[in-house]
Amino acid sequence: MDTPFDSTADTLRHSLRVAELMGEPIKELIDRSTQHDLSKTREPELSTYDQCVPRLHEATYGTAEYAAVVAAMGEGLRHHYAHNRHHPEHFPDGINGMTLVDLVEMLADWKAAAERGGDGDLARALQINRERFGITAQLMDILTNTAHRYRWLNADEGR
Repeated sequence: MDTPFDSTADTLRHSLRVAELMGEPIKELIDRSTQHDLSKTREPELSTYDQCVPRLHEATYGTAEYAAVVAAMGEGLRHHYAHNRHHPEHFPDGINGMTLVDLVEMLADWKAAAERGGDGDLARALQINRERFGITAQLMDILTNTAHRYRWLNADEGR
């Protein structure tokens, strides 16, 4: 009589391999969490941010006033985009050039920026950025689902 196959060992090997593979982006996320935006603390970015951040705090994201401040940031902002892959502007093809890790950092950055701006409305920022960066419906759903998962949307308060 044949002994039935026990898949436990095979499943455990597979589970360990998935854990090993998941460790790579997890390590990258941890590294990025401690390095996020540090280029803003050195030239050529520091003086630009020293001059413009107070004006950005006073402007509402997505308005002409906000866009004018961003345009005035010039070389400091171009340097920031060139050295920080969590910005769609880093890539010639925008969001399409990004990885999942880039997207997670980008979404966290958008949430923190929304909080810094006063209203904390990530949902509003997502709608503006959907148009600004040509975010597809599917990716928009994923970003919104992620924001809901971590209660990053104002609508999630009290849930």
